[in-house]
Amino acid sequence: MDFFQDALFSAIAAIGFAAISNPPRRAYLYCAVIAAAGHSTRFLLMEGTGLRLHIVVATALASLLIGVLAVLISPRSRVPAETYLYPSLLPMIPGIYAYRAFGGLVMCLYHGGEASFGHYFYLFAHNGLTCFFILLSMAVGATVPVFMMKKISFTAMRRHE
Repeated sequence: MDFFQDALFSAIAAIGFAAISNPPRRAYLYCAVIAAAGHSTRFLLMEGTGLRLHIVVATALASLLIGVLAVLISPRSRVPAETYLYPSLLPMIPGIYAYRAFGGLVMCLYHGGEASFGHYFYLFAHNGLTCFFILLSMAVGATVPVFMMKKISFTAMRRHE
């Protein structure tokens, strides 16, 4: 049940993020499907399989899947892959890690004792680095398919005669 909830909520979020950039109407369904596939893949890699991958590795693999799906769908719908790519990635933004990193930083500044400062600095560094590497893995994982499949991704808008 958690798998289906994860897919549903990420699809809804992707539709909302896509609506901000005003794509063609036919793009909304593709954004939802790609986001659901990517986010639920990350969920399965972290929770559903025996692998139990770290969130950074799972995000990189899920972003790679999102990039591949966006590039493969774009020529059929004659919409650039980026139209599907970015709204589908946005539900995987690591907001909780950014929030915890900022909270750790504030608590570092608030507490003056060495022991409590060290603890809160650890929380800041751990969550901040995790957030950074998740964002990095999203960017790299999503753009690798665009450049590896140049022939497909850069001809999506051209008509074949």
